[in-house]
Parts: sequence; structure tokens; C-alpha cells
Amino acid sequence: MNYSTQMDAAKKGIVTKEMEIVSKKENMDVNKLMDLMAKGKVVIPCNKNHKNINPEGVGEGLRTKINVNLGISKDCNKIDMELEKARTAIDMKAEAIMDLSNYGKTEVFRKKLVDMSPAMIGTVPVYDALGFYEKELKDIKAKEFLDVVEKHGQDGVDFVTIHAGMNKETASTFVRNPRLMNIVSRGGSLMFAWMRLNGKENPFYEYFDDLLDICLKYDITLSLGDACRPGAIADSTDACQIKELIVLGELTKRAWKKNVQVIIEGPGHVALDEIESNMLIEKRLCHGAPFYVLGPLVTDIAPGYDHITGAIGGALAAAKGADFLCYVTPAEHLRLPTVEDMKEGIIATRIAAHAGDIAKKIPKARKWDNEMSHARQQLDWDKMLELAIDPEKAKEYRKDAVPEDEKTCTMCGKMCAVRTLNKVLEGEDINILR
Repeated sequence: MNYSTQMDAAKKGIVTKEMEIVSKKENMDVNKLMDLMAKGKVVIPCNKNHKNINPEGVGEGLRTKINVNLGISKDCNKIDMELEKARTAIDMKAEAIMDLSNYGKTEVFRKKLVDMSPAMIGTVPVYDALGFYEKELKDIKAKEFLDVVEKHGQDGVDFVTIHAGMNKETASTFVRNPRLMNIVSRGGSLMFAWMRLNGKENPFYEYFDDLLDICLKYDITLSLGDACRPGAIADSTDACQIKELIVLGELTKRAWKKNVQVIIEGPGHVALDEIESNMLIEKRLCHGAPFYVLGPLVTDIAPGYDHITGAIGGALAAAKGADFLCYVTPAEHLRLPTVEDMKEGIIATRIAAHAGDIAKKIPKARKWDNEMSHARQQLDWDKMLELAIDPEKAKEYRKDAVPEDEKTCTMCGKMCAVRTLNKVLEGEDINILR
């Protein structure tokens, strides 16, 4: 039987090779996986032109995945540095990489990224439109925005962020309900500005069916962008955020009718006590579609440490239903991240995702922790370092301070509680002072 997309195959009862791979990775029966995909609750972003992809599933009952942002800008137009970041992200087991390039002719970098990456690749085509056409924003025609999406599909991009929920109604809701930080989504601000400058409806909303036809052709997963995501905790869960989410839920149903896979993007800056309700609202209004969140960042006061604010929010979000975490680096709000910033962001976000998986009781999520605890009980330092989420950093700390007793560390030395209990229970002399 033929199928157009992974969702179409799932509806027809066809087990694709991508489903088989994801089923094994996730310890999930392939029929259960297929049922969730048919309902839109799980996606496998996998463009037909991305030939070397190692497929991953995103959604209900699966491990929480993480995404790494990178890409060239006018102020940091260094393709080699961004490719190094991509290689590092792949080595560090990020499941997705988003190319957020927004300067010049980005096709060369995008094609290199797709060719080298087994991770799924995402883009925001509207970022590319100005450089692609060498036109000011107001002069770009509606169809030209769609043509850029087509180009990204041809290049093998697996998922695209499209801010189709920023329509005239959502824009009016925003204007009637002033915010502390207004619109902080780059793509959302561009679409709002284009609508204002031209007095027209958002092309991605007006011609949504044409957009779906493009997605169908390449099996691009549609990541419906959160143009109204809060950029300050003062603005979270407000009228325009919820208005846009209602629109995204309606668009989700239209996409599913055409067998286009959908992810919903979400906040943003959200106070800790609002995160659970945000997860519940998205799942309700968007019919269980996978939820992809930036952070969320739980406070606004920590520039230089926003990988921590994002990890706190990300862990709670994942525990309460988020399926996909976009990493946040220490450079957030300050500058384009370096490779080292990116590493810190990846580790912080992987910790958040794993903590969420434990809370969600994802199969075998605790196995890793139990193995680490067993190694600690045995004072098996080689095994502990091997199991560490960042073995290199753990080894550096271990080498930096060598204890008298190699079975211990320099915090407790021979007064180590684990050492003491092991010896006492084995009937051995504790020998702390000698």
C-alpha cells in the first residue's frame, strides 16, 4: 500500500521502517505507536529527502526529546562555527537541531546541515524570506512566503515552525490586551508587522491549505509556532496566548484531515505555579498534539544562568506532559551562544528531560538512575563516570582532587558514609584514622 506521510501510513495500518525504529527505541509496541500516530498524539518528523536521518518519535508515552538551536546571523556569520556546534549537538545525543539562520543566502548552510545530520532538522522559513528574496518585509508577497517553505522541504527539512496562529483575530486580541513585553517571538513579530504594513491577513493562515499541500508532498511536520509566547512571566497565560492556542487547535484538526503531522509550540517565560496548567490547556485545546516548549523559563532575572531557569521549568513541564524541550543556554537574552554555551544548554536540558521522564514513568527511565546508584553503593568510580550524563566534566572533577583512599572522594575521605556502611556490614575494620 502507498502512503503520503507517516500519519497517513498509521491511519492505513502500514508499519513503516521509521515506526519500527522508534518502536524499538521507545520499548513501545509498534501497534500502540501506530495508534497514537493515527490520532496525532505522536509524530515522527522525517522528510522524504532527509536520507540519513535516524528517526525519533515525539509525543505521548515517549521519552522527552530535546532540540538545539543554532544558525548564522548578520553579526555572527560563521558557517564553520555553526557546523561545529551541529557536530557537537549530534555527539551529545540531541534528537533535533533547528537552523535559525536569518542572514543572507542560508541554503548552503542548511543543505550541509541536513546532509551531515542523523538528528531531525527544523527551520523557521519566514526568517529566510528576507535574504532569499532580498526584499524588505513589507514587499514580500503572500505566495513568496509559501515558496520558501517549499524550498526548505526540497532541502530535506523535517519540521518547520509556522506562525499561522497570528491571524487578524489574534493580533486584535494582542492590541486590546497590552503586555509588559509585547511580542517576543521573532517569527511572530515579523508576521504581525507584515500584516500591519500590508493591511492583509497572515498568508500562512489565509493559505493554510496550500501550506498543508507542501507539507504533504515532503512529509514535513508542521510545528505551529507560538507567536504570542510570553517573554516575561508577567505576560504568561494571558488573553492573546490563549487566543492563539485556540486558533492552533483549529489548524491542527485541519492538518490532521490532510494527514499532515503537527507539533504545537508553547511558552516561553512562565511562573512555576502556572506551568502545569499551561500543559493541560495545550493538550486540551490542541487535542493531544505533541507539545514543544522553550524552557519554560521560570524567572526573568537570571541572564547568564538561563540554562538553569529553563531546566527548572523544563523538568516540571516534561513531568506534566510536555513532549519536546527546546534548550536554553547561558547566553540566552545576551548573545549568540558559543560551542561551550551550547554544551551547557544541552546538558541542562537533557537533565530536565530525563527528570520529567522519571515523573512520567516512561519505561526504563529509572534504570539509568538505579545503575548509577548501584555503582555509588559499590564505590565503583569507573562505572559512575561511565554512567554520568556528562562523563568529561565528571572525570575532570575526579582528577582535580585525588583522595587518600581511592575508593572515596575529597569531600569525606575515609569518613565516607558509603565506605563505612560497606565495611561494617561486611564485618571489616572501618579504619578511619589510621
